[in-house]
Amino acid sequence: MADLALITGITGQDGSYLTELLLGKGYTVHGIVRRTSTLSRSRLKHLFDNPAIYGRQLFLHYADLDDATTLRRILAKVRPQEIYHLAGQSHVGLSFEIPESTCEMTATATLRLLEIIRDLPGSPRCYHASSSEVFGNPAQVPQDEETPFNPASPYGCAKAFATQMVRVYRQAFGLFACNGITYNHESPRRGENFVSRKICRAAAAIKLGLEKELVLGDLTAQRDWGDARDYVRGMWLTLQHGTPEDFVFATGQFHSVQDIVSAAFAEVGLNPESYIRQDCRFLRPAEPHRLVGNPAKAKRLLGWEASTTFDALIREMTLAELTALAR
Repeated sequence: MADLALITGITGQDGSYLTELLLGKGYTVHGIVRRTSTLSRSRLKHLFDNPAIYGRQLFLHYADLDDATTLRRILAKVRPQEIYHLAGQSHVGLSFEIPESTCEMTATATLRLLEIIRDLPGSPRCYHASSSEVFGNPAQVPQDEETPFNPASPYGCAKAFATQMVRVYRQAFGLFACNGITYNHESPRRGENFVSRKICRAAAAIKLGLEKELVLGDLTAQRDWGDARDYVRGMWLTLQHGTPEDFVFATGQFHSVQDIVSAAFAEVGLNPESYIRQDCRFLRPAEPHRLVGNPAKAKRLLGWEASTTFDALIREMTLAELTALAR
């Protein structure tokens, strides 16, 4: 019997790449889609439009993460062997504006899902997409699986709660439940409200004469930025491991917002200083510092490591924007 997986957040950046990865490995994939999701679902359109895949290997189910009855019904019907929980309010800056709904969609929804999984027959394996934001302003650099949580945003707090609950359910109820503590990961499919995509798109638009400037907040903010396709591979490897454990997925390298600006504008042959304007309205009330991960455990136990360089990633994203805007 072919492997069967269920993904929450299937229409997002990570969900779309994970779907492709699993289908390529012969899985049947079921995805949970919010009723308010866009009908176009552009990241998976090439799969939805393929009659050999959609309705045969790929299926969608409508449910909101706060609808326990519908979630329970879907999981009982599908009976997945693997569950990848990727859904939630994932924008850190926005979490300061909508902290209650962030906690509901990110923290409470994970607990709700764990409760449902606890009652399922067959003990499906569960991957929870945690985040480096749980570390916030960490006491050690780089961070690993043993680094204490110290979140600096409502999103970080919600993820810290969800991550710890996964650990509790693993220890108390014997669930095969794992956390992947992923650092920032990007791709041409990144949402336009994330700074990496915003910069790459603006560089392309300015080059084509469609825009005149790029407005940003803190150019000195640093993160550990990697390729989303590397990270979804880590998600799959986590559930293939013999025991349920938590893993940090990161490149182990610092880069600043200014580094993204420099790389994107260099790709289009422009001097960014002529087009960048800073605006304090884009500054966060609290900015995490020194977030860089140590993926040694993932490399040792899973054979995982990042394969795409920072410069290659930003180059690909910028060229993708040029192509899209030129159409």
